[in-house]
Amino acid sequence: MKADASRLSRRDVLKFFAAASATLATGKFAAFAQPAAVPAPPAKGYGTDPNLLKLYSPGDAWPLTFTPEQRSAAAALADVIFPADDLGPAASALRVPDYVDEWISSPYPDQQHDHTSILEGLAWLETESQKRFQKSFANLAAEQQRAICDDICSTENAKPEFKTGANFFGHFRTLCAAAYYATPEGWKAIGYVGNVPLTSFDGPPPEVLKQLGVEQTVN
Repeated sequence: MKADASRLSRRDVLKFFAAASATLATGKFAAFAQPAAVPAPPAKGYGTDPNLLKLYSPGDAWPLTFTPEQRSAAAALADVIFPADDLGPAASALRVPDYVDEWISSPYPDQQHDHTSILEGLAWLETESQKRFQKSFANLAAEQQRAICDDICSTENAKPEFKTGANFFGHFRTLCAAAYYATPEGWKAIGYVGNVPLTSFDGPPPEVLKQLGVEQTVN
């Protein structure tokens, strides 16, 4: 994770989401220890028939989890992963940490698994920040934050002492990407225009047909 690294290409984002969707569907994230000190939020969830006409505010459906310190750490880490650049605003400006908080606070099995692993990961991040720089992660200089993230940004290449942090980082990055690329600003970053009306449709672009090895036969 270098400071001048560009954002993911559109193709890489689509490949990433294919993998992330499968992961979120199965809930197969790297497991952290399940400490008794991290209780599940006392809520029942939406039920089988939520009110889709109601505009929910944060905390309406279930109590949120992050303490102010955890929220600051999550925001700082999200901004390392998705910094402000020519492709879009920083993750915190798009309330990505709020999404993560809502996700891990919801009282469903997969999200409750994530509740523990994210809190354990943020605790690991804080411990590592204090160990290296005697400051909380949110208060580190940008180059200090990147120094830690460079050690945990790859589960395959992480040293044994950083495997726990790397598992957390990959998990947290998945949740942040799901939030970031669900916003209009995230769509713009990868060139996604969504559903737009067309006055005419001439079929798929020739370069797409060529890549797929097919011909347009319907007029």
